[in-house]
Amino acid sequence: MCGICGVISTKSDADTPLIHQMLRPLELRGPDAGGVFVQGKLGLGHRRLSILDLAPNSQQPMVDPQLGLGVVFNGCIYNFRELRSELRSRGYRFFSDGDTEVILKAYHAWGPRCVERFFGMFAFALWERDSGRVVLARDRLGIKPLYLAETPAALRFASSLPALLAGGDIDTTIHPAALHHYMSWHAVVPAPLTILKGIRKLAPATILTIEPNGKRQEEVYWKAQIGQPRTGSGVSEETWREQVLDALDTAVERRLVADVPVGILLSGGLDSSLLVALLARQGKRDIKTFSIGFESVGGVAGDEFKYSDLVAQRFDTQHYRIQIGARDVLDALPGTIHAMSEPMMSHDAVAFYLLSREVAQLVKVVQSGQGADEVFGGYHWYPPFLGSNDITTDYAEVYFDRDHEEMQEALDPRFMVNGDYSREFIDSFFQRAEASKPVDKALQLDTEIMLVDDPVKRVDNMTMAWGLEARVPFLDHEVVELAARVPAELKVTGGGKYILKEAARSIVPPEVIDRPKGYFPVPALKYLRGPFLEFVEDVLHSEPAQQRGLFNKSYVDKLLSDPERALTPKGHSKLWQVALLESWLQSHGL
Repeated sequence: MCGICGVISTKSDADTPLIHQMLRPLELRGPDAGGVFVQGKLGLGHRRLSILDLAPNSQQPMVDPQLGLGVVFNGCIYNFRELRSELRSRGYRFFSDGDTEVILKAYHAWGPRCVERFFGMFAFALWERDSGRVVLARDRLGIKPLYLAETPAALRFASSLPALLAGGDIDTTIHPAALHHYMSWHAVVPAPLTILKGIRKLAPATILTIEPNGKRQEEVYWKAQIGQPRTGSGVSEETWREQVLDALDTAVERRLVADVPVGILLSGGLDSSLLVALLARQGKRDIKTFSIGFESVGGVAGDEFKYSDLVAQRFDTQHYRIQIGARDVLDALPGTIHAMSEPMMSHDAVAFYLLSREVAQLVKVVQSGQGADEVFGGYHWYPPFLGSNDITTDYAEVYFDRDHEEMQEALDPRFMVNGDYSREFIDSFFQRAEASKPVDKALQLDTEIMLVDDPVKRVDNMTMAWGLEARVPFLDHEVVELAARVPAELKVTGGGKYILKEAARSIVPPEVIDRPKGYFPVPALKYLRGPFLEFVEDVLHSEPAQQRGLFNKSYVDKLLSDPERALTPKGHSKLWQVALLESWLQSHGL
């Protein structure tokens, strides 16, 4: 897990000082080492978090003079040893013991579609010395980020949006469609957009090839076809249970590949508890588990220790309870917001930030349960879609934070000139989706879009702010492909994640499986009171906010007058949403 950046100049040779400027915001992602490679119009930068092959031989940028290839890479290829063995049988020789060099040799052997052989999470930039071609690629589920910026002099790329900002000369005006998505879709801004006009992001499962003459080609190399084809219609429920458990067992074991200890973020919910249970079943001992809790507010509990303690005791883990006071949350807000590559309104971002701060002192790698709800249909809005006659309307009603009418009330008129961007986006997506059932269309949308730019991005940003690598077994692409074949009725019924719950019953305590669904609770950001309300007021009343004028004053005043009642359909604070965006912009000097 690392941070990468680069420049492909269109005019003069690559600017070495520019690479160093972009690397500075990436130091937290890779605190162990750094490097720069510049040749002609290409410049590559890298910050390293040492997880595999801790020796200097695996430093990046990595250049193979014999093959004429160079690479910077962020992520982990879990099957790199198997690939290395296969490549050795084809005559390739290796000078390191990590996964980075495997990417170079695999590209030489199989070309850009080598990514189809990778089990893992990755974003990389690979350079062909002799042709001058540059290839950028991102993993199937978008676990590792890759941002792009076009300037008059170059194409830049980096693991984080702030790294691109550090190079300067970026158009930082707000993108109207992205703002509409942010305000209606729980801060999700689908690729290629970001909140800023001058920066975009490479979509998941995409290979971008850039020729020396500037010609570009994008290729999507993978897609989970949910509900299509219905090859599993004759499979019994018992067989589905067995297949799900077996696939997750393999996914968890894959993510133990490391030359440092691996822990588990244990929320006490089904997903993380299942990871612990699978590791225990595999015979792993001395499993380190970590849980976090906050002060209760407004009758909303701030921890789920009852369940995480139960799991830790059942499987005899080395368990660490982390209790966070309200003052600690408040003090952590500026750091949390600054660590976001894009503004993310979910209350649990600060939970992951604080949890990662503590966990990083004990381990460098953790497994986390993110992705299970989207992949296995765990959210409350999925079951009604089984009988939907208008999936666009039904999805918007249960998910969107505001309808278009309220959006007009909220946003300055200059951002409301081209219609209902967000509804048009999902309507177009549903029309293109190959699935015939409305619920499968919704699951496809959440897997491709919402999953990537909400929970996955949040976990990456918050863990990497402390040099902690997070691995997500539920987003193993074979697990996702299997879940895509499971009939929707076996996923969304029974309160959601039915097949996952039934698969887990053989190894997870029933108290965890049958409990009400929970989240990382941070009540102080749902019910903004006292110093938290003062924080929000200071942000929204500040001179930069007044000058920027994103939001209509009457709307902001309305939210401030009664913040605890202004909640989204998902139960999140609308006031926090607008304040978070403004605070993020200010945090990065925009």
